[in-house]
Amino acid sequence: MSDISASAPRIGIIGLGAMGMGTASALLERGLSVTGCDVSASARQAFEAKGGRVAATPAELAAHCDIAMLVVVNAEQVEQVLFGDQGLVGRLAEGSVVMQCATVAPSIARRLGERLAEAGLEMLDAPISGGAAKARSGELSVMASGTPAAFDKAAPALEAMAASVYRLGDAAGIGSSMKLVNQLLAGVHIATAAEAMALGIRLGLDPDTVYEVITHSAGNSWMFENRVPHILKGDYTPLSAVDIFVKDLNIVHDTGRELAMPTPVTASALQQFTAAKGAGFGREDDSAVIKVYQRLSGIALPEAANDPGEA
Repeated sequence: MSDISASAPRIGIIGLGAMGMGTASALLERGLSVTGCDVSASARQAFEAKGGRVAATPAELAAHCDIAMLVVVNAEQVEQVLFGDQGLVGRLAEGSVVMQCATVAPSIARRLGERLAEAGLEMLDAPISGGAAKARSGELSVMASGTPAAFDKAAPALEAMAASVYRLGDAAGIGSSMKLVNQLLAGVHIATAAEAMALGIRLGLDPDTVYEVITHSAGNSWMFENRVPHILKGDYTPLSAVDIFVKDLNIVHDTGRELAMPTPVTASALQQFTAAKGAGFGREDDSAVIKVYQRLSGIALPEAANDPGEA
């Protein structure tokens, strides 16, 4: 393997879902060289239409990047992207940086850091948060840990994609630990927002009025303010799916068990997301967790407006 280029870094993004596509687009708009990779041909075509380079496999992408960002769903996908038959390891130039942005257990992040170091690669344990809109505008929060060299090499990407970059330490696993704290709160807030809206509807309150009052009261949260509009519009097009929080809250719950740390509130929220998944809503937006209450109590949820072009 050759040394990393001294010129402006080339960035590769694997995973062109809502967060990955938004981030890739923000980097492009800031004049950086970006190659996108996704198993979906339509996602690759969409990114190519924005002016980005595309690669069909991580192996192909490796030839076009010095910074490889993994914006995939889970640890299994991270493993495949890095170490699979068409993986990055063994193909990236020595000294390249792998920015691992997926939510994984801290123990997995630590082991990834060790394996990548053995392969001559830097790892930035760099989970992201903020949602698809902030990804598109380059205003994400990045909870990162890694060596000073990894931070220095990744600086152009971090500056272009984030409003806040938190340097949490030198070791892989610290960034992922912080992300678990965030996901605990995010998942609980979404489940609680759904329960609150369901209660308001069951009490006969107007859903729009509930939203207006709560967003100007002490009970408000960022997740309530961000997710309840999906419920009010009856639009459960996934920006972050129910399945994501089944995965993430399971990681929180399992990590708590490993630490002998009780997480009863997490467990309750996890059961609600699991129920939503079991009812067939796993691929819908995470706000669809409210549909569990619809089935349990018979509440009438707002419906999506009909397309004016329809008969």
